[in-house]
Amino acid sequence: MTVRHCDKLCAIDEVEHICPTACYDQGRRPRRTIDLPNNNINDMAATSPEPSLLGLSTAQYTSSTIAYTPSTSTTQSNTFTFPTYTSFPPFYTLQPNLTTRARQLDLWSTLITSYAAHYRLFRISLSSPPWDLFTNASIHRALKAADIRLVLDHMSKPENGARIEWIPPTTRSEQSNTCWIYWKTVGEWADAIYGWVDETGQKGAVLTVYELRESDAVSGKEWKDMDEAMLRKVLSALVKRGKAQVFGQEENAGVKFF
Repeated sequence: MTVRHCDKLCAIDEVEHICPTACYDQGRRPRRTIDLPNNNINDMAATSPEPSLLGLSTAQYTSSTIAYTPSTSTTQSNTFTFPTYTSFPPFYTLQPNLTTRARQLDLWSTLITSYAAHYRLFRISLSSPPWDLFTNASIHRALKAADIRLVLDHMSKPENGARIEWIPPTTRSEQSNTCWIYWKTVGEWADAIYGWVDETGQKGAVLTVYELRESDAVSGKEWKDMDEAMLRKVLSALVKRGKAQVFGQEENAGVKFF
């Protein structure tokens, strides 16, 4: 397989580096070709010019005709369909160019939130992350543990949507290894739960936290089995809106909706 690079940047990382389009528009020398060892990587340039992370689109994500699908997960019968950009080897190596890396982090954010929404995951642990989310065995590529943390840190920032919230560790000296993932924002979850309460005529009624999380009444609802601490954040948002009142701290605590 061959990958084309501009002379200035290819020395950074011959195997995985992607030269951004800007490299070729700033008067730098013509690209040269580097022969790479055969690691059973798909030759993505066989029929088209070299792909770039800058040109990859999250619009592929919603397509029902994406060809690439990793090994089947048994968590649901409806297997998550990965977007085609996960078959691009450099996607699994954080890029040194800031413009390219920003695009790469956006793609990872979209992938993680969509995967979590599909399987209704509410938390991710770095000690046991979903194996197929950060690995593509068919091209022998995986995002390193340190880079997974960097991606999640990126997603936790308010300017990037705050889709991740690190769960405080048990001791202050430890670094958190587990986070909540908000594939819906707290506000969106609050709207969903309050909408269900309204539709089912339960305004004025008192429901327990357990009933909101695990009862048959919420079977099939997206928030079913949500972490209790996350659910309480959602209920707190409704309290601030004057739409609910919470009594107590345990699972049997009551929630009255207005």
